[in-house]
Amino acid sequence: MTSPDGLQHIVLTLARCPEFPEGSERHGYSLRAPLDALGFFDPVRWKEKRAHCVVRRFWGDEAPRHGMVVHKPGGPTGATWAFDYDADRADDDEAGYRLGEHAFIPGEYVSVRDESGAMHSFVVKSVDG
Repeated sequence: MTSPDGLQHIVLTLARCPEFPEGSERHGYSLRAPLDALGFFDPVRWKEKRAHCVVRRFWGDEAPRHGMVVHKPGGPTGATWAFDYDADRADDDEAGYRLGEHAFIPGEYVSVRDESGAMHSFVVKSVDG
């Protein structure tokens, strides 16, 4: 189901890792982005709605970070989906690992490289329209 603005609300939570053997629902992302009928990011609709494609990073006790879901040139498939927290800086972006090739379906996994370069895996916790 899609919301009236054509965007889905997607929640990603940290998957199991050495630091959190059971994963962590206190670490992750909440974002609004357009998905196609199969659950993949939709770059055409993103272009139309990009001003509304937002992300909130929540990371334990740290203050949340707010930014934009962006589709940038480059990467193995010609473009990279990323979370951009400051449009005037590139060093704070967090790029997804082939996010355009992963369906955002609850229970599936996606990976995001944080601004320090560390790759983290996340579980798609929920997708709502």
